[in-house]
Amino acid sequence: MLEFMICSLLTIFPDFLFRRYAQGKRLGREINLYSMWFELRWGITACVILTLSLITLIFYYHPSTKNVTAVFRTVTILPEANGRVAEVFVGTNEKVAAGAPLFRLDSTGQEAALETARRRVSELDAESAVAQTELVAADGLIAQAEGAYQQAVDEYETQVELNRRNPNVVAKREIERRQVAVNSREGALAAAVSNKQTLQTKIASLLPAQKASAEAALAQAQVELDKTVVRAGTAGMVQQFALRPGDIVNPMIRSAGILIPEDRRVGLIAGFGQIEAQVLKPGMIAEVTCIGKPFTIIPMVVTEVQDVIAAGQVRPADQLVDVQQMARPGTLTSFLEPLYEDQFTGIPPGSNCIANAYTSNHDELTHGNVSTPRWLFLHMVDALGLVHAMILRLQALLLPVQTLVLTGH
Repeated sequence: MLEFMICSLLTIFPDFLFRRYAQGKRLGREINLYSMWFELRWGITACVILTLSLITLIFYYHPSTKNVTAVFRTVTILPEANGRVAEVFVGTNEKVAAGAPLFRLDSTGQEAALETARRRVSELDAESAVAQTELVAADGLIAQAEGAYQQAVDEYETQVELNRRNPNVVAKREIERRQVAVNSREGALAAAVSNKQTLQTKIASLLPAQKASAEAALAQAQVELDKTVVRAGTAGMVQQFALRPGDIVNPMIRSAGILIPEDRRVGLIAGFGQIEAQVLKPGMIAEVTCIGKPFTIIPMVVTEVQDVIAAGQVRPADQLVDVQQMARPGTLTSFLEPLYEDQFTGIPPGSNCIANAYTSNHDELTHGNVSTPRWLFLHMVDALGLVHAMILRLQALLLPVQTLVLTGH
C-alpha cells in the first residue's frame, strides 16, 4: 500500500493535474467514478507497472522475512550409562553452578568393582613384600648351594690326588661318583642363582607392572563410580526435571531434563527466501523488530549465510527418497548478530521477529568505475532501502495491535 501511494504521486496525480488544468476536465463531471479508468488510464497503468517494479526491486535487493527467531542454547541432562535413580539433589526451575551434582544413579555394582580393584592393589603390595622375603631366602639357598658345591669339589679333588699317588687306594668307581656329586652340586648352585634372578626380575619388573595395571583398574573403577553422579556441565537453570528415586534413566531413550545455560543466547536465525541467495551476503546491515520488545528497531549485521538449504538434505536410509517429498521450498538460513552491545536486553529467548536486510553499493559507487546508467541504478537501489525501512517501522507500530487485538493473543 505504501509503495502504491508513493507511485501514485508520480503517475496518477500528474495525470489528473494534466486532465484537470490542461484539458479543463472537472472532477465529478468529466472525471467521475465511471470515467476514471478512461480518463486516467495512462496514470493508472504507469502506477501499476511502477508499483510492481518498485516492490520487486525493494524485496529483491532489500530482502525481508518474518521467519526470524531469537534462538538460544540448551544442554540435555543425560547420564553416560543407564541405571536406576538413587538420589535427586535439585528440583525444577532451580539454578545450579557448573559442576553441581544433579542426581545419582544406583552405584552398587561400581562400588563392588572399586573395592575389588582396591583389594587387588593391596594383594600386589603384599606379594611384593613376600617377594622381598623370598629374595633373602634365595641368598641363603645360594650360600648353602655354594658350600655343598665346594665340599663336593674338595672331596673329588682329594680322591683324585689319592688315586694319583696310589691307584690301589681309591677305586675308580668312587672317583666317578664324586664327579657326579660335583656336577649335581653345581647344577643346584646354578638353580639357586637363577631363582634369585627370577625373584629380582619379578620385584623389579613384573610386580610393578601388575601394580600399575591394578592401579589403572582402580582408577577406572573410580571413574565409573563417579559417572553415577551426574553433574551440571555449565551454570544455568534446570528445566523439565521430574526425576524421582526409583526412575530408570536411559541415555538412548529417556533424558533426565534440560539445562538452560546462563550464556544461552546464540543470536537471531532468519530464514530468507531462496530468490535472495545472490543478494544476501555476510556483512549486510539489517534491522529487526521483535514481538518480545515492541516499538523497538534493533540494528543487526548478517554474520553468516548458510550455503546449503536444509530442505534438500538426504540422510542414509533403507528407502529411496522421492523428490516429491522435498517439494516444499526451504529458506536460506542466515545468522544475525547485534550491531552494538546490549541490543538484546529485554528480549526473551525464543521470541519471533521481523527482519530486513539492506543492500549497500557504497563501495562500488565510491571506488568503482561504473557507467552512468549503472550509477543511477545503484543509487536508486540504495534509496529504495529507505522505503523498506519505513515499512518495517510501520510493522513495528502495528505488531502489538495485530497481536493483541486482531488475533486475540
